[in-house]
Amino acid sequence: MSASSRMWPIFWIPVIIFSSILAAQTPAQSLGPRIRYTVSLKDQVHHCLLVKIEIPAGSDTHDLQLPVWNATYQVRDFSQFVNWVHAKSPSGQPLHVSLVDKSRWRISDAKDGANVEYEIVANESGPFGAELNQHHAFFNLAEVLMYPVDARNNSMLVRYIDVPAGWRAATALPGDFTFGFTAKNYDTLVDSPIELGTFQETGFDEGGSHYRIIVDADSEEINLASIGSMLSRIVGAETKWMNDHPFDTYVFLYHLPHESAGGGGMEHAFSTAITLSAPSLSNNPGLLADVSAHEFFHLWNVKRIRPQSLEPIDYTRENYTNALWFSEGFTSTVASYALLQAGFMDEPRFLTRLSATITALEQMPAYSTQSAEESSLDAWLEKYSYYRSPERSISYYDKGELIGVILDLQLREATHGAKSLRDLFQYMNQTYAKQGRFFDDSEGVRLAAETISGADFKTFFEKYVAGTEEIPWNQFFRTVGLQLAQVHTQVPDAGFSVTRNFNEYPMVSAVASDSEAEHAGLAVGDEILEVNGQPASRDLARRIAQMAPGDTLHIKIRNRQGERKLQWKLASFEREELQLQDLDTVMPAQKSRRAAWLKGEDEIGTVKP
Repeated sequence: MSASSRMWPIFWIPVIIFSSILAAQTPAQSLGPRIRYTVSLKDQVHHCLLVKIEIPAGSDTHDLQLPVWNATYQVRDFSQFVNWVHAKSPSGQPLHVSLVDKSRWRISDAKDGANVEYEIVANESGPFGAELNQHHAFFNLAEVLMYPVDARNNSMLVRYIDVPAGWRAATALPGDFTFGFTAKNYDTLVDSPIELGTFQETGFDEGGSHYRIIVDADSEEINLASIGSMLSRIVGAETKWMNDHPFDTYVFLYHLPHESAGGGGMEHAFSTAITLSAPSLSNNPGLLADVSAHEFFHLWNVKRIRPQSLEPIDYTRENYTNALWFSEGFTSTVASYALLQAGFMDEPRFLTRLSATITALEQMPAYSTQSAEESSLDAWLEKYSYYRSPERSISYYDKGELIGVILDLQLREATHGAKSLRDLFQYMNQTYAKQGRFFDDSEGVRLAAETISGADFKTFFEKYVAGTEEIPWNQFFRTVGLQLAQVHTQVPDAGFSVTRNFNEYPMVSAVASDSEAEHAGLAVGDEILEVNGQPASRDLARRIAQMAPGDTLHIKIRNRQGERKLQWKLASFEREELQLQDLDTVMPAQKSRRAAWLKGEDEIGTVKP
């Protein structure tokens, strides 16, 4: 079959591996009296939180808003979990509560203040959710705490009560169980997730900053020292690359369960939350470092170096931006550089991964129809399975990462090795983040590149960022003595493709006609629960790719008829892949440029300040 009509091998667009953005780096100053929350953890069995909000005297009416989205670019309507809302005056008289829309409530006759109480279910696990059970609690607070619309910039205080004996708290917010946890306003509050439970903890100091490592795991065999050593190397590489430590304390929150339908990481200004299952880590030992490096760099890119289109945050509807190719994709670029420079992979491994990303992008039909900017704007469609198909969309992570690489190479070429992507980020950090300003989306990135290089990048951005022109890879890679070569390999063919949303099991999106998968009974829409006896997770494609043609694949699926097990033998097909290889003749200048590129140094080998 032709590339446009053949059945695609198993893969998915990484819509959730590193996810979306919420909260500005320079929130508005606190205004007005403090808003006080009390959150009861008493009903762990039913996953119910009892939330109380004390609203001070002021307006006769107050609107309370529960965000419709948080942590991922998906409207998830957290109000679906609100069981009831009541309000009383400070003297105890009932106040009228009316529903304004699906996520907003109006409290009337409240000029003397109001005490609002509501019950909300928290039973969504993972770094993008809110969860309360008998084991622990983890909250992305925008998913459970309403805010007074007229007091969003007031200071906030949250107290947790009915906390089980022995539980502790880990969050970037200052405070404790006795006095509560405080934030200068609602945006800061909800950009600070909290873990409550009997977690393990370690930490380290680097560059004048302290790093807390919180681990909630099903197994007691977690090697905290190994995790600490890994993070120390990543932190060292990335803070050196940026020449910056914009915090006193940073918190890594890890959830490492035996089983998890979802997984990935979520960035915050002073912390990150990461969930990866034990089977995922066992099958891919480098996964924890990969995700951690990406999420940690987000503390600059998107949390502080932030596009104007995401400000101010709109909790009531989609926040559209055309710059996710930069905010997410370039974060992947730098994370890969950091892993290379920290010694987690060598040059051949780095080039192999880069080649695989190029191959994956080139094999998507939508590569020629959807631009990086359009992919960013369409991020809100990622909850729909068809949108995630390769015929419909590309990944702004993948294309953005590759644009980051070729822009780095082009900056070096335009300045004879004097400037690079590192200079661009340091310029944007100084010009925007440290000045409390936001950059003008794609145009802002282009202007930054032109400012540091003195070169014209208008055509580059028109073709590869706003447009869908095919990227002439060799034009960029030859500057470092490399070229893309086509190779043909025999790989196992499972006969189906999958897509996957952030907290769901992989879902079958296509089944090859007359394939062994079809004969075994696999159908579009089936959820894959297990693969070869292990829970299906984000590394499904990797696990199948490690098998050989002729091996028997065992899966458990779920559909409207219930759960059942299927098995069939893997077929094979010849796949065309792209591999970065040395030019036939690599000149000394190209060797020098490549060494500088991979080390993040200038052309003469001096580490940039």
